[in-house]
Amino acid sequence: MTKLDPSKLSVRFLDPVPPVAQVVPRCYTLTHSDRTGELFLTIGGDFDREQISGFYTRLMRDEVLAEWRRDESPALHLYCHVSGGLVLGGAAWRASIFEYHMPQVLQAFRYGDREHFRALPELDQAPVYVHFQARQRKLNRITPWGTCGDFAIIVD
Repeated sequence: MTKLDPSKLSVRFLDPVPPVAQVVPRCYTLTHSDRTGELFLTIGGDFDREQISGFYTRLMRDEVLAEWRRDESPALHLYCHVSGGLVLGGAAWRASIFEYHMPQVLQAFRYGDREHFRALPELDQAPVYVHFQARQRKLNRITPWGTCGDFAIIVD
C-alpha cells in the first residue's frame, strides 16, 4: 500500500467553492505527475475539466474523480477509468494499479479537504464506493472501500 506524503499534495479550490459545511455538491479531481510523484487535487462544486483536458492526461486517463452523493445519508463515490477510449495499458493492469494506489488517493481526498471533515465530523462515517469503469463486465464494478475515516492520516 502506498501512503500519502502531504508535502507532495497541492490543493486548489474552484470558484465558487461550496461552503465547508455543505456536503452536496462537492467534487474532487485528482491528477498526478509520473515524473515527480506530486498529486494535484482540485475541490469544487463540479469536476475540474481543465485539469483533465491536456493531451497527456487524456492519453493516460489515470485521474480519479470523486463526488459526494446524498441518498439517505452522504456517501463518497470515486470514478476510475479502466478501459475504453484512448488509454494506455490493458484494463486488468490498469484496474490493479488503481486498486494498489486507492488508499493513497483516499488519503489525499480526506487530507486535502480536512477542513470540510472538521466542520462535518459525521462524514468520517460515510461509506466510500469506487466505480471502476470498464468495457469488460468483470472489471466494470462498484466496490465498497470502507469509510472516509479509515483514510484519515496524522501529520506530525
